[in-house]
Parts: sequence; C-alpha cells; structure tokens
Amino acid sequence: MKRSLARILALGLMLCLFAGCSAKLGDETLARIDGIGERLDAVEAQLDEMEAAAAEAETETEAPAEAEDTLSGKLIVFAAASMTETLEKLGETFMEAHPNVEVVFNFDSSGTLKTQIQEGADCDLFISAAPKQMNAMDGSLIGDAEKNPDGLDLIVTDSRVNLLENKVTLAVPEGNPKGIESYDQLAEMLAAHDVFLAMGNEDVPVGQYTQKIFAYYGLDESAMTDCLTYGNNVKEVTTQVSEAAADCGIIYATDAFSAGLTIVDEATADMCGQVIYPAAVLNITQNEEAARAFLEFCSGAEASAVFEGVGFTALS
Repeated sequence: MKRSLARILALGLMLCLFAGCSAKLGDETLARIDGIGERLDAVEAQLDEMEAAAAEAETETEAPAEAEDTLSGKLIVFAAASMTETLEKLGETFMEAHPNVEVVFNFDSSGTLKTQIQEGADCDLFISAAPKQMNAMDGSLIGDAEKNPDGLDLIVTDSRVNLLENKVTLAVPEGNPKGIESYDQLAEMLAAHDVFLAMGNEDVPVGQYTQKIFAYYGLDESAMTDCLTYGNNVKEVTTQVSEAAADCGIIYATDAFSAGLTIVDEATADMCGQVIYPAAVLNITQNEEAARAFLEFCSGAEASAVFEGVGFTALS
C-alpha cells in the first residue's frame, strides 16, 4: 500500500509538471520524465519480488503441524507396590496427553509380579523394586545361574533402564512410643528381644534388604521370631506401622512419606546396598509403542520431579 501511494504521488507530480509547464518543456526533459516512470516500474517490480520471497521464507519457517498421536489401546503396567501413589498420578497425566490409551496398573511385591509374568499374565511394562526380579527375566543373562536361574527371556533388553533409587528407612508410629532412634539401637533391642519389628517377607525386595541389614549387624533372624511380624509387600508393612501394630518397621522412604510416618534412620549402602528400580518393556507385550512411550515419559523431567517429590532419586 505504501509503495502504491508513493508511485501515485510521483506520477501525479510528473503530470502536474507536464500539464503546467508543457509549453516550456523540451523533448529532452519529457524523455527524462519518461525515464523516471520506467525506473519506478523497475523498482516496484523488484520490491514485489522481494516481498514474494519474504512471504515464502516466512511460510517455510512456520512451526510444523503437531504430529498425530498414534498411541492407543490398553497399556498394562506391573510395578512395585512402593510406586502406587506416584505411578497412578503419572498414569493420569499420560492418559490426558494420549486420550486413546488406557493405562492399567498391577501393584504388588516385585517377586509376586515376576511370578505372575512368568506364569503368563498379560503385561507390557515391568518396574521392579530391585534388580533381582528383572535379572531373572533378562535373556541377556541366560547362562548366569545366579542372576537368571530359570533361563527366562521375557524382556526387551534394549529397553531396560535403571529408573529410580529409593532408600531403606526405619519408620515409627505416631509418637514413637518405644523411643526408637536408629538402626544401631534397633539391633540392640532385637538382640535383647525388646522390640516388635514389622518387615517384608523373604521373597519381597524390602524384606531382602532387611535381611541384609540383619547380616550387617550379625543378627540371626531365626532366633528373633518373637520380635518380628511380616508383610507380603511393603504396603502391608507400612500399614502395620501406621496402625501401631508394631513398634517400628523397615520400609522405603517413599512409603513412609506417603503414609506420613516419621523416619528415624536411613540405611547406608554398606548396610544393604543401593535400592535400584529397573524398568523394561516385556517381549510378550501387545502394545510395545505405548509401553516404550510411557517408559520414556517416566524417565523425563516432568515425571522425575514427581518421583523426587515423594523421596525417590531419578536415575534416567
């Protein structure tokens, strides 16, 4: 518009000059006026070309259209009981972003989940509270009788990641009626049969970590049966502590956080090793695309913030 207006004004000026002064203008001057008009035509043509090029470049740099969401169907996730609250929250977020996907969770002890998978349960993604159960299904470890004793090949090995780290804590009921302050004190009280401790079964990761703590202090579990009560998974142990059915319990930091329990001590790596949560897509999956997408989401910044908010340490 500005360019057209400028041209009109310029041509108008030349017409005025021509009309008012034509009697005085010679052929040479008129030729110059014609030349100016031609140059204006050329300049306007160049500006048109530049404007067209700029418009084409702008079109090329526009953000591409959002890719179509191809995820759909049911996604079955087997996960350690200690992940219940956080994964349910993350599952809702994932389904909001992918409305054609239904995420279904099965929470229990990692040992129970591993057995269910081994017996043919439908599952797309497995998240264990310890490497032991994942190792037992990892085909790349066939031949290692200690790690994969049954020679199982049930996971997509290139999908396996160490997702999270947790801590094994000593938690007490409200008010801490027994006055327990540390693992050192707990070991002395167990040796004296002066405490009632809730712990996980031997086939449950949190129970296996507890057994390592007993070994660290030189305690004989078989000699302390009157001091111990067991849970089939960490949630059952946590409930016993919450209800003051036990003087204390050995549970994960995340479960103590979720239940609002007081943590009086935290086990070191020397006492029971690191508490690593591996995750992997199963090679029996019926929805590998969604399983990989959900695992990638759980490894991302948004999910990591949720995990760390309840006591996990994000590793991936």
